Amino acid sequence: MLLGLQVPDFTWPGGPEQLGPTFRRIAADADAAGLASFWVMDHFFQIGFIGPPEREMLEGYTALAFAAAATERIALGTLVTGVTYRHPGILIKTVTTLDVLSGGRAWLGIGAAWNEEEHAGLGVPFPHVAERFERLEETLKIAHQMWDGNEGPVHGTHYQLQRPLNSPPPVRRPPILVGGSGEQKTLRFVARYADACNLFDYLGPEVIGRKLAVLREHCAAEGRDYAGIQKTTLGSLALSTDGAGGTLTPAQAVERFGRLAEVGVDHAIVSVPGIHDPASLELFPDLVTELAKIMPAGR
Repeated sequence: MLLGLQVPDFTWPGGPEQLGPTFRRIAADADAAGLASFWVMDHFFQIGFIGPPEREMLEGYTALAFAAAATERIALGTLVTGVTYRHPGILIKTVTTLDVLSGGRAWLGIGAAWNEEEHAGLGVPFPHVAERFERLEETLKIAHQMWDGNEGPVHGTHYQLQRPLNSPPPVRRPPILVGGSGEQKTLRFVARYADACNLFDYLGPEVIGRKLAVLREHCAAEGRDYAGIQKTTLGSLALSTDGAGGTLTPAQAVERFGRLAEVGVDHAIVSVPGIHDPASLELFPDLVTELAKIMPAGR
């Protein structure tokens, strides 16, 4: 089982002047700890779950490019890009650039978008949900076409690309992660187009197991190998040696993620409260080692 880190909050001591050095150190520490992946949200305003919109928020792909220069092996992605934020041709070019400059470590994390406040604030059109899913499917098709090196014109309902040239090509084809748990569209898109899904771990193992059973059904209908799709979750984790104050010991964390592995999760992504503290990842190398011994169900 793999462990990844998401950094969703940039309100740290020292203000804007210290954002760069602190973020660089977090990325380097995650890399050194053996974490499999490093993610940022793709938002322009802070989201209400974490804080008010005025709190600091870094643009996702600029932040990942910065992290790429501070790391050597860890995978890099957004969790997740809203399909409405960027024209798909530009988005695929951006992810490809990140892949090339990082030596083949980029992911495309993508979803249908939801934060209407930042759309209105920055003047980005926010179509109704049915159209957003139409745009998501068209973007997924364009990603496959551009990463296949096919420069033929695209005549979609929402997007028209005369020549989707993508040079240089990626070092490796970036895996596609589709975020969300909707059973009729989102998980069907995972089966049809993606390499990974992402579910909130607060749903609990039982609900996650049911969602993955639906994904398995979609894979059968699409002729996809269910085992070949990475099942990821997103949650929060604070480690300590004694498990005090709402934290978990590494052994307790192994037990928690083991329950997820039993229903098929193979990559747990977590945010870490107080991630700006250099000590926040000290216990993670041992946890990574222990989780590597867990074989998720269905693998």
